[in-house]
Amino acid sequence: MRPPHPPRFLRPCPVVPHLQDIRISFERAVLQIPSKIAPKAQSELEASDYFQEGEKSWTRRKTLIHHLECLKLCGEDTDDEKQILQSLNMVLLALDEDMQKSAKLLTDYNVLPALAKILKASPTCAEKAAQVLAELAKNEETRRLCIDAGLVLALVPLLESSDQEILLHAGRAIGRICYENNDLQEQLVELDVISSLVRILTDFPDNDTLVRVDLLALSNLADLESAKEALSKTTVVGQLVKQLKKAESHERVEIIIEVLQMLAENDALKLQLVDSCVQEILCSILQRLQESSQAEDMCTMKSSSDLIVSLLLGDESMQKLFDSGRGIVYQNIPSWLTSRHTLLQMTGALAIANFARNDSNCVRMVQLGVVHQLLDLLELHVENGDVAVQHAALSALRNLAIPVMNKVQMLAEGVADRIQMLLRSEMPPVQFKLLGTLRMLTDGQADTARILGQDSKLLNRLVQWCEAKDHTGVRGEANRLLASLLRHSKSQDVVKAVQQAEGMKHLVSMTTSEHAIMQNEALIALAIASAINLAIVEETFKESELVSILQKILEDEAMGPEVKYNSLGLLCSIVDSDELRKEMTVVNIKETLEKLCGQINNNVAKQANTVLQILANCSQNSGHFFA
Repeated sequence: MRPPHPPRFLRPCPVVPHLQDIRISFERAVLQIPSKIAPKAQSELEASDYFQEGEKSWTRRKTLIHHLECLKLCGEDTDDEKQILQSLNMVLLALDEDMQKSAKLLTDYNVLPALAKILKASPTCAEKAAQVLAELAKNEETRRLCIDAGLVLALVPLLESSDQEILLHAGRAIGRICYENNDLQEQLVELDVISSLVRILTDFPDNDTLVRVDLLALSNLADLESAKEALSKTTVVGQLVKQLKKAESHERVEIIIEVLQMLAENDALKLQLVDSCVQEILCSILQRLQESSQAEDMCTMKSSSDLIVSLLLGDESMQKLFDSGRGIVYQNIPSWLTSRHTLLQMTGALAIANFARNDSNCVRMVQLGVVHQLLDLLELHVENGDVAVQHAALSALRNLAIPVMNKVQMLAEGVADRIQMLLRSEMPPVQFKLLGTLRMLTDGQADTARILGQDSKLLNRLVQWCEAKDHTGVRGEANRLLASLLRHSKSQDVVKAVQQAEGMKHLVSMTTSEHAIMQNEALIALAIASAINLAIVEETFKESELVSILQKILEDEAMGPEVKYNSLGLLCSIVDSDELRKEMTVVNIKETLEKLCGQINNNVAKQANTVLQILANCSQNSGHFFA
């Protein structure tokens, strides 16, 4: 029988049991190296230092190369674990002293594949090998090489270990190697790394260092849809909420909330978060930080507020949080609206706006007096106020005004009058929301439309916004509110006021909008105005070439039947005008109408036939006939 043979090293490797001993061995080794000729120095002492430093560097490089060769050989035969550990310790020391040069040597000597073999074959050395890789992965250039060497797949099984040190280094290595690498992250999800990460949180919740690494790994993966789906089938939410509850450092709170924010994008996880009462912890955080102005606290306040708003975006989670006005988020809204922090003011307004997506919630909140809380907030921001806060508060008021019974109560409480204070705002986002809120309040409310429709200050501002070229949203909403005032008031006085403010021409232009809903609103409003007082609007209609516009609409094959039907209705309203009827003769409207009589849509065909009969009657009565 052949005697056992020693490991196939090129030369015996020195025994280096501890990193401190490594450093000592470097110092001793220097004494054995022949001196080289030094360049000119200012003194003998400087020259001596130069020699010593150069010799140390040369010795360390030589020793590191020797250990790299050892690791390559050990990769083929992992029986000598003591030697592997010594060499890994040497590599760690070298990386700590000079990351760039040492990492280059590792890649030049192709040691990474050997590390992959050690990870798989030597449980004793796996921890130290993972630690080496974790350090190497700090270097962006070596990450790709780690991937090519198959190190990620070799590291993943280590996450099943119960050894916390192995978990720590393996987790760091995987996290750093896969940082900002979407393909690798997807691969990790497929390898069920998610379950391992959740298990670590569950089994070792008090190991702060390990938990931090675990949280960082989750933050890298949680943005993936596949990861969210996998996480929704675990207990991760409960574990994260527990960690958030006991977190004390700003960094720990921030990273947990960051992960929760990503999870909240998934509806199932959003519900799990609400069921885990994360909202109570978030409200507690906001309450604790209300009086602070420190930058760190402001960051935590913002991330906590953003997460609360995210939870409100789901219909089911929002309803659970509202709980008929008993939920802790709703209970905190009054203090947020009156906070000195605009961030909390906006959070309160956004919370109301989201709760107000449900009609029953709207009614309940108006009963609870939330309207005046919003109005008080708006008044604080009239002069040089925060645009985002005004935008959020007006969004909330608009949503609250959707149920009919709320309109009545809100108008009775003077909402329309109070929000007109914002008419002087020069901020387009505020203007846009203000117009939408006023339009919602007047919808179906004749008295309100009549009052607002005669307010010269409001009408002049609306006409000014109808001409806004830089903000199409404001221009569109201004036109829609003008049309709404005419449609819902059906008032002679309002027609006169709108005409006096030169608003009719803008409604004529609105009939050419690319949005059918706006076209229909304008056509109906103009029909009502001309039916009430054709004489006062006749000249404006003629100057605006309304008849030609209506003909183009009727001849456009792509135009919807509802728009054509309302255009024909407007023709009926203006046909009594001799001047406008002459224009109909000039453009040969009769031919257009006759073609429409053969339309597939019965309503359009009947309406076209009705207009033809009215035109014929008017022509006979006036002694004129269409050719």
